[in-house]
Amino acid sequence: MNQKAVKGSAIADFLASRALEDYVPLNFDFPNGDLMYVATAEADTQESNAWKLNFDGASNAVSNGIGTVLVSPDGDHYSFTSKLNFDCTNNMAEYEACIMGIRAAIKRKIKVLKVYGDFAFVIYQLKGEWETRDPKLISYRKLVLELIEEFNDITFCYLPQDENQIADDLATLASMIKVNKQEDVKPIQMSIYEAPARCLTLTKKKKKTTTLGIKTYCDM
Repeated sequence: MNQKAVKGSAIADFLASRALEDYVPLNFDFPNGDLMYVATAEADTQESNAWKLNFDGASNAVSNGIGTVLVSPDGDHYSFTSKLNFDCTNNMAEYEACIMGIRAAIKRKIKVLKVYGDFAFVIYQLKGEWETRDPKLISYRKLVLELIEEFNDITFCYLPQDENQIADDLATLASMIKVNKQEDVKPIQMSIYEAPARCLTLTKKKKKTTTLGIKTYCDM
């Protein structure tokens, strides 16, 4: 037999007859009628205060160089690069770059740091997942583990080389540049232009005309 339809009023009457004796109706009054939205404000977490460090080393037939980039939580970039005037392997150059960046972070009293490198061998050694028997690399790793004691939280992450371009370019530049040890080399500064030079807005100055003999000069 098909089930007969039940009217909604019958269900309501049934529920009303089963009401609890201590039932208290809900109060739908909202006293703060001027408020449009209520949300819980989250305190700043370590994630939002974390700095980022990208490092890379370059070894070629010319020389060896290292580069690091510190990125603040606000997105400000601080670049560092050095030329290595001693023989070293690729692994040693990577460790040198990492140590230079960590020391720069310690100097700035950074306490939460995320370290990124594109050399898996070094990253996974620092994470404790891989081991090495090379005495030189063991000493490098020991030094890094001592330096990271200065941080409240530090993590090491691997990223592809194409996502580590700035640090890679700095290391390559340092490895290829020839520096005279007798000269004082100033830091290299780089600017970013958002438009061609011909499109830059020129500041107009009031024209001044000066007459010297039969020639007239116009200063802009």
